Parts: sequence; C-alpha cells; structure tokens
Amino acid sequence: MTEQLKIARIGHRGDGIADTNTGPVYVPYALPGETVTVEPVGGHPDRRHLLRVEQTSHERAVPVCKHFGICGGCAMQHWSLAEYLLWKRNLVVEALEHAGLIAPVEPIVDAHGKGRRRAVLHARRGGGDVLEVGFAAQRTHQIVAIDRCPILAPGLGNAVPAAWALADLFKPSSNKPLDIHVTATDSGLDVDLRGASVPSSKQTTALARLSEQHRLVRVTRNGELALQREQPMLKVGRALVPLPPGAFLQATAEGEAALARLVIDHVGSAKRVADLFSGIGTFALRLAEKARITAVDTEATAIKALERGVAMTPGLKAVETLTRDLFRSPIMAIELKAFDAVVFDPPRQGAEAQARELSLSKVPVVVAVSCDATTFARDARLLIDGGYKLITVTPVDQFRYSHHVELVAKFTK
Repeated sequence: MTEQLKIARIGHRGDGIADTNTGPVYVPYALPGETVTVEPVGGHPDRRHLLRVEQTSHERAVPVCKHFGICGGCAMQHWSLAEYLLWKRNLVVEALEHAGLIAPVEPIVDAHGKGRRRAVLHARRGGGDVLEVGFAAQRTHQIVAIDRCPILAPGLGNAVPAAWALADLFKPSSNKPLDIHVTATDSGLDVDLRGASVPSSKQTTALARLSEQHRLVRVTRNGELALQREQPMLKVGRALVPLPPGAFLQATAEGEAALARLVIDHVGSAKRVADLFSGIGTFALRLAEKARITAVDTEATAIKALERGVAMTPGLKAVETLTRDLFRSPIMAIELKAFDAVVFDPPRQGAEAQARELSLSKVPVVVAVSCDATTFARDARLLIDGGYKLITVTPVDQFRYSHHVELVAKFTK
C-alpha cells in the first residue's frame, strides 16, 4: 500500500523524516520540503521505501554516481553540497547540545579533497553463480556490482578492476564472501584480503601477473604476506613511513592534512607532547618537527612503522614510543605530569578510560580528535567535569555523502 508523506527534516543518518500521527517515519533519499510517494518496508514500521518525488526541493542535486540509490556506500548525493555541509556541521552542534556542552563550533572544513584513499570492496557469488564485486546495498548484505566509484581518489583508480580480478582468482562463494581492503599508498595499491583461502602455486603465479597489471605493490591475507613487489610507503609530514598491512589511515589525504593543521595549531608552543592512539604517527611525526613526543598506541605494528619513519627522517625532535592498550591501561594522571599538551585520537568508541585520567591531570592543553560526535561529547563531559574548559570545536568532513563527521577540539586547564 502506498502513501504520500511530507518530509520535514533530515535525520542523523541522512534519511528524510516525516512526522506522522504514529511518530517519525524515515525515508532514505528524500529531502526537507518534499512531498513523496512511499511504500512500507517489511519488518520496519517506521521506515518507508521512496517510490517517487511528487514535489521536488530546490536543494535536490544530480547524483555523481550511477549506482546511487542502490549502492549503500553513499547516502547524500541527492542534496546540494552547501545544505549538506550545513547539516553535517549541525550533527556536531546537536551532539554537544544533547550532552549539555557549550562551545563555539567553527565552520565545517570540507576535506574531501581528491577523494577516498582507502576502500573495502566485497565479492561473492550471487544468483546463478554470477560473480558480484562492489559495495553492500543499503542496510542489506546484497552486493551491488560496480565498475567504478567516483568518490575514490585517483590513487585508487585501479582498485575496482583489481578487486574484480582478485575475486575471479580467489573465487568467493555465496557462503564464503571475500572482503578486499585496498589502500592507495605513494608506492601503489596495498591490498589485504579477508576470507581468501591459502593460494595454490598456480594462484600465486597468477597473483604475481595480476599485481604487475594492476600495480599492486603488496597483497596480504588477513595481514599475512602473500606477495610483495615493493614496500608500501606513505609520506606523513616530512617523514616517509613503511605501512604495515591493514594500517589505519585517515580517509582522505586532505582530511589528514586538515586534522593535522588543527592539532598543530591547538598544541601551539608546547615542548613536550603525548600523542595517544597515535597510529603510524599522523600527528606525532608532524609535531616532532617542533616538540619532543611520546607516541602511544595499542597496535605494535603501527608503533614499529612510526619508529621506522622517525629513523629515516633527519631533524626531528626526540620521539619516544610505547605499545599500550589505552582502553584497559590508560596513561595515568601522575604519568601525564611530564607533558605540556596531550593529543588523543581514539577509534569510534571513544576513550572513556583515558579521558577519566586526563580529567584528573594538570596538563595545560588537551586536543581531542574524534570520528564520532556522540562519544566525543561523553569524553568531553568527563574533561569538563574535571576542570577543563572546552575552547573550540571544528568539524571536518572527509566522508562526503555520508553521515560520518570528524572533529578537532581544544581544552585548557
């Protein structure tokens, strides 16, 4: 049964929201002010499937990808960029307000740049034993087969054809799909396969030919080396870092640069800085040009890569490294006495344990980087309750067409 709805606003995940007598109803790909015809979505009484737009918003834009609306990788290509960026900044504003936090929120930094430099493509056998390689459809495990993706950086130009070739070689089934993690490095494409079987000698020979053809510098299986033509390297500040398999990178090169500029500005003239959840040294290696650094991360491989980057880069200040689980064993307040500033950039779940210790410390400046406004607000509340003042928050958008937003905040005590 179809019905017509009037869309009032956009929700936190990018769906249009219509207010009805039974509560809010969510309609993907609909915009505020539009009248739309929809049909029910089985098992989801508060969701509808968009059939057509009866009254179109002047804010509606032409999607940049032919797969938009089927592929679940993007949610917002149908909205004008200006309105989309205002909405994304407001996600941060609302998260802070919900947590009772008051702070200036700066204009959002558009850091899409040349596009995403890492992607995860999925491969499996579909109906009729047809190979499908692409991204998952919205809220399902169905694979939408693609031949290109316009939001990927030029460095990932070979990623989609390479993924098809790898899927054809390793032959995923409907029950055993293959996840293909591809990262654009300065050396070429770095690929980590999840779900691939141990290659036979014939497959290894074919993989070598495939790697030459698609400029794959390394292929690993769940982090274990299958083939390497060259060490994948990445420039971080002035340093050149050898990447470990599956290394975490900011989604775009411009996103990394924008976050780093904000962190460096907020740290200011501090001479002794702790970089917590440091990864391969996104901030530590840049900060080390002017300050002594202690870099801490859970992943030993990331710390090893950071150390090698330091060793190959003359002119940096001293960089001390430490492998430590900051969720279970945060840097304690008494240990933080040695620092003029602390930077922390945790995963999406935030850094509650570490924020509690920071709140008890007397570190003059704390800079928080977050990819989740809700967990940031929780951690920020701990710092504020401990006597810190939230000076400023800057949203950064490096996940264009999605609801994900980064932010950088400065606290002082």
